[in-house]
Amino acid sequence: MKVFYLFCLMIVFVLSFFLSYRKASRFMSRPFSLPFYHGASGTLMSAGSGLVCYVLLFLFGVDPKEIWIIFSAAAGGFFIWHFTTPGWRAQKWVEKTLRYFLLMAAFSAVFMTIAIVFTLFFETIRFFSIISPAEFLAGTQWNPQTTYGDASRAEDYGLYGAVPLFAGTLLIMSIAMVMAVPVGLFIAIYTREYAKAGTRNMIKPVIEILAGVPTIVYGFFALVAVMPLLQSLGEWIGVEISAQSALGVGIVMGLMIIPYISSLSDDALGAVPQALRDNSLALGATPSETIKKVVIPAALPGIVSAILLAVSRAIGETMLVVMAAGLTAHLTFNPLKSVTTVTVQIVSLLTGDQEFNSPKTLSAFALGITLFLMTFALNAVSLSVVRRYREKHHDA
Repeated sequence: MKVFYLFCLMIVFVLSFFLSYRKASRFMSRPFSLPFYHGASGTLMSAGSGLVCYVLLFLFGVDPKEIWIIFSAAAGGFFIWHFTTPGWRAQKWVEKTLRYFLLMAAFSAVFMTIAIVFTLFFETIRFFSIISPAEFLAGTQWNPQTTYGDASRAEDYGLYGAVPLFAGTLLIMSIAMVMAVPVGLFIAIYTREYAKAGTRNMIKPVIEILAGVPTIVYGFFALVAVMPLLQSLGEWIGVEISAQSALGVGIVMGLMIIPYISSLSDDALGAVPQALRDNSLALGATPSETIKKVVIPAALPGIVSAILLAVSRAIGETMLVVMAAGLTAHLTFNPLKSVTTVTVQIVSLLTGDQEFNSPKTLSAFALGITLFLMTFALNAVSLSVVRRYREKHHDA
């Protein structure tokens, strides 16, 4: 039944366009706007009327909604058809309507960001009304699953020191970046500066396929291949490596974010004018010297932006670390040990039936807003660095 009403609504939109178009075509000798804009104005008014009707009916809970929406859309199309005259500037109306539509689309992203921040903020305030912010930000023990002492007293709730989570997140992220940054940058330099067209056309799609692999597949790869391999290597050299070591998670995460760095760095290197390369070579510099002293400094804003974007991606990664990282919080910087991350604990805290009035569940929102602020700070640093180096390059 819903499909039938949707089909009727599409017919109303098409008729609104066609009728206004035909009426405008009759006075083609003296129009202010082309018939197409008159038809487009009919469709836009019809769609807008149907949308307004839907919102009003949704707010007031009136049924049947579909009939009223179709009727409202038809009324909007008839209204525009009635005003289709030679003196009506349909083009200006259509362009203004589309401009407002684009403005709403832009502000919708801002609104969603603000809504997310406020949701996290108010739930975090509730958490900090129970648990001290100092304990959360400076405590070194994390165990929200167990209640210690009298649960009726706030001071006897579980342990909510988030330092081990931040340490584990930064440890895995650092391992991933140590692996991904040089490899990704070397791939970008080779494909852009050295590789022939055929080789580049073969390597680029393969690298971009890696970016499209679901992160849960990387988690399977870490569990089945990387972790056992690291443990076998550790037994061979006489070193104990945990089955969920930070080293294994960091290596697989590095593989996962290599395409981001290589692809964005490749685009940044490609944006450097060819004239800079030619001038450097004409002055006697070798190709490697040109890349090192001319191309990379010119493309540095884009490269730094790619690296910081990859850092944000590594910090916010969820499925890979949920599958491959540990669940128990250990405050250690030994990459051979098991650690947990902020995202692992958020998933653990919000999995299953939860009551959003306990500090255990509310702590997930505190972790979420902390993670949000970390990525926001990285993006702000990225924009600042890009702007500074771009101005320096332009001044030079």
